[in-house]
Amino acid sequence: MKADVDKIVSLSDKDSIPELQKYLSSLVDDQLMTVITNSALKGKMVGTMIKSIFKGSPPTSTEGSKRRLLLYQHCITLCESGDLQTEVAADVMGLLMLETHLLPGPSLVQLANHFVDAIKVGKMSSGKSLELFPTVLTALAACEAVAYGKGELSGEEFKKQLINSLCSSRWDPQCVIHLTTIFRDVPLSPEELRFVAEKVLRMFSKLDLQEVPPLVYQLLLLSAKGCKKQILDGIVGYFKEQDQCLEEEQRRGQSLDLEFESIPHDQLRHVEGTVILHIVFAIRLDHELGRDFLKTFKTSYADMCPFSVALLLSVARIQRYEEQVFDMLKSAVIKSFKDEQLQQGSKILQDLLPKHRSVSQMILDTVKNSVFGWDHVTQGLVQLGFFLMDTFGPKPGPFGKAAESSTALARTPNQLACKLGGQVLLLGFKTHEPLRGEILEQVLNRLVTKTASPVTHYLDLFTDIVVSAPMILLESSSKVIETFDQLSYLPLTTVQGLLKAVQPLLKVSMSLKDALILVLRKSMFSSQLDGRKSAVTGFLLLLRNFKVLGSLSSSQCSQSISSSQVQVDIHSRYNSAANEAFCLEILSSLKRCLGQQADVRLMLYEGFFDVLRRNSQLSSSIMQTLLSQLKRYYEPEQDLLPPVKLEPCISAHGDQVFLQEPLGHLLSCTIHCLLWLQNIHKAATGGDSDDDDDDEEEEEEEGYQAELLAVLESLTRRMIKSELEDFELDKSAEFSMNSSVGLKNNIYAVLVMGVYEILIEYNFHKANYNKTCFEGIIELFNRYHKISEILKEKAGKGRVASNKTPRSLLSMNYISILLPALFRDSTQSREEALSVLRANGEFVRYSLCVAIQKIQQVEETGHADGPDGTNADKAFRFLCDMTSVLMWRYTNIPSAVEDAGKKEKRTTLSLLCLEGLLRIFTTCQQRFPERMAQLLSAMESEDELDEGNVTQLNYFYIRQFQRVLFAQLSGEEDEFNSKEAQLIVNILSVLSRQLKPSSQEFVQMITWTVKLCKETSFEDSPFAKGLLSLLFSLHVLYKSPMSLLLELCQDIHSQLGDIDQDVVVEKTSHFAIVNVKTASTVAMLVLSQVDRVLDEVDWLIAKKKNQTTSEKVGNGEATQNAGQQDPIEKAVTLQLGTLLNALIELVQTSLTPGTWTITLLRAMSRTYTILTTQVKYYIHVCSNHGTLPPRFEKLVKLSGSRCTPHCYSFITYAQSGETSGGTDDKKKKKKNEPNIAASAKLLRETKTIPDLIFSIEQYEKFLITLSKKSKVNLMQYMKLSTSRDFRINAATLDAALQDQDSSQQTTVSQGDEQEPQEPAEKKKRRR
Repeated sequence: MKADVDKIVSLSDKDSIPELQKYLSSLVDDQLMTVITNSALKGKMVGTMIKSIFKGSPPTSTEGSKRRLLLYQHCITLCESGDLQTEVAADVMGLLMLETHLLPGPSLVQLANHFVDAIKVGKMSSGKSLELFPTVLTALAACEAVAYGKGELSGEEFKKQLINSLCSSRWDPQCVIHLTTIFRDVPLSPEELRFVAEKVLRMFSKLDLQEVPPLVYQLLLLSAKGCKKQILDGIVGYFKEQDQCLEEEQRRGQSLDLEFESIPHDQLRHVEGTVILHIVFAIRLDHELGRDFLKTFKTSYADMCPFSVALLLSVARIQRYEEQVFDMLKSAVIKSFKDEQLQQGSKILQDLLPKHRSVSQMILDTVKNSVFGWDHVTQGLVQLGFFLMDTFGPKPGPFGKAAESSTALARTPNQLACKLGGQVLLLGFKTHEPLRGEILEQVLNRLVTKTASPVTHYLDLFTDIVVSAPMILLESSSKVIETFDQLSYLPLTTVQGLLKAVQPLLKVSMSLKDALILVLRKSMFSSQLDGRKSAVTGFLLLLRNFKVLGSLSSSQCSQSISSSQVQVDIHSRYNSAANEAFCLEILSSLKRCLGQQADVRLMLYEGFFDVLRRNSQLSSSIMQTLLSQLKRYYEPEQDLLPPVKLEPCISAHGDQVFLQEPLGHLLSCTIHCLLWLQNIHKAATGGDSDDDDDDEEEEEEEGYQAELLAVLESLTRRMIKSELEDFELDKSAEFSMNSSVGLKNNIYAVLVMGVYEILIEYNFHKANYNKTCFEGIIELFNRYHKISEILKEKAGKGRVASNKTPRSLLSMNYISILLPALFRDSTQSREEALSVLRANGEFVRYSLCVAIQKIQQVEETGHADGPDGTNADKAFRFLCDMTSVLMWRYTNIPSAVEDAGKKEKRTTLSLLCLEGLLRIFTTCQQRFPERMAQLLSAMESEDELDEGNVTQLNYFYIRQFQRVLFAQLSGEEDEFNSKEAQLIVNILSVLSRQLKPSSQEFVQMITWTVKLCKETSFEDSPFAKGLLSLLFSLHVLYKSPMSLLLELCQDIHSQLGDIDQDVVVEKTSHFAIVNVKTASTVAMLVLSQVDRVLDEVDWLIAKKKNQTTSEKVGNGEATQNAGQQDPIEKAVTLQLGTLLNALIELVQTSLTPGTWTITLLRAMSRTYTILTTQVKYYIHVCSNHGTLPPRFEKLVKLSGSRCTPHCYSFITYAQSGETSGGTDDKKKKKKNEPNIAASAKLLRETKTIPDLIFSIEQYEKFLITLSKKSKVNLMQYMKLSTSRDFRINAATLDAALQDQDSSQQTTVSQGDEQEPQEPAEKKKRRR
């Protein structure tokens, strides 16, 4: 064999070509193959050997070409065998590539088929010889003609057949990457490239996970030829599928308590991370690839998944795409939340469309997945979190004041998006150590710099960060200290939130505490009022949280740190001694505030009670401070009246008068602290305490307590004796807010009223149900009431007197004890004393009004005035107490009894109770949604009710209110109390939101409401509006409200009559609640529901359009079937059909010109716009060879033959300003003339008629296009209307000019009124 090799090589070297040819011809094929094999295996001279064979086998001769083919086939087999060294195989393939273009057509065909057959049977697993395949295909494509079967094909066509055959066959998973690589070097037409891309993407599922990233890399290189979107969609689709499989397995595993993963979770995440890097790298190099990728998510977020979110965030690191990506994610998040809310609020949408996985969940999943080394994603997540919080955070209200809102109570899509941003950052902070510094720095920067807008969302985030990782924050304490330096310049709310958040850290970090104290001391002397208020806030916070040893524990005393990382004994002997000195030092600093502005003092008084409760060892210092402050304004001479000095409580600057000392709050703070200490003392002496160490302290306590009790006793006695004249506040006093005297008197009045209120509360607690003490309370109240009435009277001059109670200083605790005592306490021993309070109707009303005021404060801000007001649990407990007492009072004393006794025009106590209940239920639903059952169970209802069953408990109270309302409606209409009925309906509306739409109770609620609407015929518009609103809100969660709307529209038409006075409308009465007086109100309500239905239909059409676009329906049959069967299309057409029938009734109704008419015209205009959208959708369907469903043709017929003509008649009616009821006398006509003139002017200004006509014409324009596309003549149902004629009507103009001369009124509508026959004649001709 060696001799053969040497011979061939030597002949080749000598350039003896004829001899070489002769020698090669003398060797049989097997000998030649053996020679080649041996050379290749040894790795020596194989290159020279192959070159020599090529030299001795001219491609022009038949024998030479055969030998060359044999050489190729044998070398391919050798390389795939795996016996050759890698370098040798590469050299062999390189030499073969150089000579491929010289092979004749038949040889190339054979060689190509050899490759394809080898691939099909899986003999190309090593892929070494596949490098030759692209060269063969390229050479083949260059051939003019090659034999194929019995005929011939061009080389290009044959190559296409070959690729098609290859892509249709089964591939060995091991050779997929090699095959993808070779196609990069083959010139491919777009169709061939699509075949190849589809085949490779199909192979993803058959590959091992580890092989996916290199395959993706090769695919991305292949995408340079085209099919970019297809390739990217395929890659994203594959990982979306893998995520769903993994999720399903985890769900199944949890339900069966198994741990099984067909796809290793961590391995999948690492592979995804690598693939993301490959794609981002490809996009950096090929911007067209980036554009195609972003196009996928521009139209719809339905295709998104955690993988695509991570990919988008990585792409955002490329500067040119950053803004685009974040805008896209922002719109996807907000759209997702809006769609979710729309679906939740409509049963028909829930039935038609499956619930999509929310984008917010995908983003949070991406954060969780990013722990697997996705460093390229994490930066984007931080940016996204802050982007969402900045964009959707609370905005400044009027005058820069923020509306009270918290992300914890997120309701709107914007609030939910802001909350999502916070969740992303918090989760990122917890899971990614490198991000912590940046997140913390950015949060603190925003707290400091965003002083003009609310920062509650950032404060919430900062609080969560502190709670979740306090020790990590201590490492970055320098950043927090830097923020402290800015405290005196920050808004007070920001300071309060910030200090509350860092409070757990102050207990464990001395440097942080010292830095804060230094800053607070400086702030105490700040020239800015807010700076000093910030100092007071900070010092009070420190006093509350640094307990002195021996202080009584309280359930609210300490804020625990939710982390096992912080374990510091803050009650050790050293700490408590240090704490005592520290707290006393702070108290001495705070005493300086008692000489500052009223606002600063107010904060101090409001904070002292809380400090005392948490740090009872400071009681002596606090009480003595308060007592000495109180003595400044107390008149010690017992015979002098009044007992308080009001002059020092105010200060004057020029003509301006200011409050200097909030005396009521000072007294309130003093009394509440005293009462609390007395209660604690009672509790302590009640037990067996043998401590003798504290005798001195007790003596000291008894000293200031006795003095304080004497002061309060004297105050009470002398305030009862004091007359208004003693305060210079009699009726003759000036109370104008424009003069300094009036302003001073107003301040005095408020101060005196505050003092009276606090004394009422103090004496109530002290009285222990003593009749004489209660008589004293009534005396105090009578004095308070006199001042209150004078203020109301003076304030009411020039405007309607207000029935609102001034902001009360009474505490929630007092109200919680007083109201049950007034209404429910039947204890025999207390009867006599309580009868004194109950006999005074004004006192009872006042107490109830204060209770409602407190409830309203909790509803609006989440907390109330006074001690414990800021404690959420105490506020909820107060709501529970109020619910119980108000419900008892309302159900046990009928309002009819009250009404019979009093003729005054004031809200009855029963109505006040109802108003309070409505506010409580609304507050609980908004602020304590998970505690609704606890609230309802507090009403102490029947024993058989199960507190655990929320629905049953809720429905029990619904039934109670239903009975009350039914009793109201069963009486005569003269006795009907509209306000009470409206409040009950509103309460039912709030309670019914707690029922599940699938429950039996919900169905019963709807049935009862429908029955009530059908049987109640009271002519009360507000009540009708409330009841129908309740019906609509329930009905939409049960099924589509369209049939309901149609019946209501028929009733409205029947009650108000037709716009053509000659037409007699058939009397129908589906709902008795629709009558002549309520019909117009009901019409407005119906039109608002029409808007809602149109929103849903528009949303469905948009969803369907996106669906068909993404599906890219190829064949006509599929589209046709979808057109006939698709439930969304069917639902849209049915909804619009019923809606048109309802609106046809309304446009024939003689509505009062004005707002009603304009609203109806707008609704009609919008309906035609939605019809146009539907027509455009069907144009899109027909462009893809679809056909029109018969239902849609019927809808077009209905709109053209019935709706549009009536619409034009209504336009004529609206323009002419006709009113129904042809037998009106002249007086009525004259009375209506100004209204008609105003409504005609309104019509002209709002441009509703031109908008409607434009909408109709657009609809008809696109119908013409659809008729051409679908080959169905839809325009046969359309009629040309005369209302399009905008020429000036001479007769109407003359009449108008004559009328102008006679009555000096220039409105065209009056000209129309003079000649009403003209438009009527027009209308008859049109019909």
